[in-house]
Amino acid sequence: MLYPYKNSSNFFIALIFSLVGSCLIGCKSASNESDTGIAAQFAITNVSVLSKEADKFIANQTVLLNEGKIVGIGDKKPSESATIIDGTGKFLIPGLTEMHAHIPVATDGNDSLVKETLFLYLSQGITNIRGMLGNPYHLGLRKDVAAGKILGPRIYTSSPSLNGNSIKTPEEARTKITQYQKDGYDFLKIHPGIKLEVWEAVEATANSVGIPYAGHVPVEVGIRRAVAAQYKTVDHIDGYLEGLVPASANVDPTKNGFFGYEFTDLADPSLIDELVDQTVANNVGIVATQSLFTRWFSPTAPEILGNEPEMKYMAPKMLYTWRQSKTQLIGNETYDAQKWERYITLRKSILKKMEEKGVTFLLGSDAPQVFNVPGFSIHHELKAMSDAGISNEKLLKAGTVNPANFFDAKGVYGTVENGAAADLVLLSANPLADIANAQKIEGVMVGENWLPKSKIDQELAAIANRYAE
Repeated sequence: MLYPYKNSSNFFIALIFSLVGSCLIGCKSASNESDTGIAAQFAITNVSVLSKEADKFIANQTVLLNEGKIVGIGDKKPSESATIIDGTGKFLIPGLTEMHAHIPVATDGNDSLVKETLFLYLSQGITNIRGMLGNPYHLGLRKDVAAGKILGPRIYTSSPSLNGNSIKTPEEARTKITQYQKDGYDFLKIHPGIKLEVWEAVEATANSVGIPYAGHVPVEVGIRRAVAAQYKTVDHIDGYLEGLVPASANVDPTKNGFFGYEFTDLADPSLIDELVDQTVANNVGIVATQSLFTRWFSPTAPEILGNEPEMKYMAPKMLYTWRQSKTQLIGNETYDAQKWERYITLRKSILKKMEEKGVTFLLGSDAPQVFNVPGFSIHHELKAMSDAGISNEKLLKAGTVNPANFFDAKGVYGTVENGAAADLVLLSANPLADIANAQKIEGVMVGENWLPKSKIDQELAAIANRYAE
């Protein structure tokens, strides 16, 4: 466990909202017909189930679900009232967690974009999200989703951003952090620009009031101090590349560029072991968001990414902003495709060493970020991490059991076991054989709601049609 989060009671509240009507497909009230079988609303039959260790699939299982929980696994007989989901030839995994998500805010009482975004996450098998740019609205949204008033993934939310502009003095840091903890945010989101004297107040106050912090590593703090301070997660591998630059290089740390890109050729790879050892020793989790760098920061033309199929689920205005952002980023006079290759190779080396030494990976893609569509981007992240040499087993753990342990929710979700939440993804192919199979989704179970592929496709088409008008 990395650290406990607040609001753990939310884990036990079933999600009971539906897209259309009170039920999506053939829901029936569970009976107490113990003489005719275990009371269950749903039975997924003859399915291969991912083990709790995420290292193999167990074939020919029946998984019984009732009132948003798993109530039976194995050779089990459901009550006659259960809706049968045929799992023959299919693979059942826990719902995935997106550990670097962004959630919209309702505008003038209109929450249609919020609900749409939450559905996009669900459509791709994501049943938990960690919102990384909090707003007071998200506190109510977290509660509404947990109570079943809105269909969506389980939500954890950061505080509003703590950065060089939002906390300019130690006193301002102390005041805001104390208030954010009282407000009930799950953790503090750290952004760049925080001065060292202000950071000292952040660290002391957060530890005093008992609220964790995660995110970026401000330049004046640096990766070694951030790790020693036991950041709960360092996102984007922020600060690690800068930490590989030897002191003898005598560089201005503020000239690091996009996540250390400008220091690519100054980095000393022999320092990777030391940094990773410190990361393990301090139990710091890593949310790599590698797809951010293989997509937004890659030399790939914005027109190519903009024509990918999932882009039809984003508003034209958003796509225009993404094209402009990418064009400006890779149009910079210091940007060079060959240097980008060296940069990505260095990031892969850091990630591979982290895998070898047992760093806790937590799956996250930073969506919606430039050309990272909510939900869909997690599959780009799986590919990017796989390309860095991370095993399929560890990738599945990064999206399932590791986040559950991280949120002090072992056995509550993240595994297919009795008593766990019925947050599940049914796949048509084995993701341990090929991680790309994680996107071959036949259906998503979220609480008491079964979203079959046909319903997912129908709702996605409706979203695409709204933006095509």
